[in-house]
Amino acid sequence: MRRTRPTRTAPPGTVSAARGRWRGAVDPYVTALLGTVGVAALLPARGAAADVADAGATGAVALLFFLYGARLSARETLDGLRHWRLHLTVLGCTFLLFPLLGLAARGLVPTLLTPPLYAGLLFLCLVPSTVQSSIAFTSIARGNVPAAICAGSFSSLAGIALTPLLAAALLGADAGGFSPGSLAEIVVQLLLPFLLGQVLRRRIAAFLARHKKVLGLVDRGSILLVVYTAFSAGMAAGIWHQVSLPRLGALLLVEAVLLAVMLLASWYGAGRLGFDRADRIAIQFAGSKKSLAAGLPMASVLFGAQASLAVLPLMLFHQMQLMVCAALARHRAGDAERDPERDAERDPDPAPAPAVPQRAPAHVAEVSPTPQHPAARAR
Repeated sequence: MRRTRPTRTAPPGTVSAARGRWRGAVDPYVTALLGTVGVAALLPARGAAADVADAGATGAVALLFFLYGARLSARETLDGLRHWRLHLTVLGCTFLLFPLLGLAARGLVPTLLTPPLYAGLLFLCLVPSTVQSSIAFTSIARGNVPAAICAGSFSSLAGIALTPLLAAALLGADAGGFSPGSLAEIVVQLLLPFLLGQVLRRRIAAFLARHKKVLGLVDRGSILLVVYTAFSAGMAAGIWHQVSLPRLGALLLVEAVLLAVMLLASWYGAGRLGFDRADRIAIQFAGSKKSLAAGLPMASVLFGAQASLAVLPLMLFHQMQLMVCAALARHRAGDAERDPERDAERDPDPAPAPAVPQRAPAHVAEVSPTPQHPAARAR
């Protein structure tokens, strides 16, 4: 009797956002972020209100990373190490190839980019990958979803340490007065809450599961508070006088080229390394994107008053990657439907692909850089 192989599907609910249908052309959460920027421009926090906002943002960032730690299962992470070549490839794309491209963009200063915009672009290249959107797009494209879950989780975990260290090495004084002493602040505000969440995970996991929707609002609200505080400080410092519409257009062009290079490099590079189609899809979507949810809190710590301009490239890139990857995921799904036997030579007994919605969404909202559901074992 022929032995059947398990179906490659995501755990229930992990890609629910991918199967919904968004009416607008813009991610609603990005709309909320832009609205928060507008509020900060019109009604920036000043004086005592700014002190209260700063204290609230500091607490919000600590809460965010506490929840990230409480949601990530160490056992599931260790199980995912079985597919270590794929995870190392994604980490190489995120923390090696991206930074190298960011350093290469230094030649665009000051012709296309101002020094502050370049610092933001380089910081974008140092941020970890996403989880939710990587899972969703990998599922739509019929890729290896369990591998995408683990790869995104590893990237987020590594980014807590690697992003500040890379910022210290590559940005230096450009990071709003960043110094080795800032590493202590990173540890206290980001790493310690994360570790505390890991320690308390078993005790509060049931509570988190029962209040998942409410905690999702807490995630988003915390990030919006961080954005408001950062852009209020930028308004008080007059930082927006440094940005013009032609400069913003140039920034968008540079980011479009950056995204295209990473999508091509991750896809064809994974092919040259011998990965099959399902793994290449996971590598492409996990290795070419950057996490807004992880980057914003880190920028508020690293850049201080300069954080408003520093996170602008990340906000623009976040929206761009969702739009492009949504279209690419639909294209990959169409390829699988037209040629289901394309990987027969490498995998003579292919596993059935997960069901794909008839119409994929244009965007997937990213709430936090850690999965909300138990990760399936990576193949």
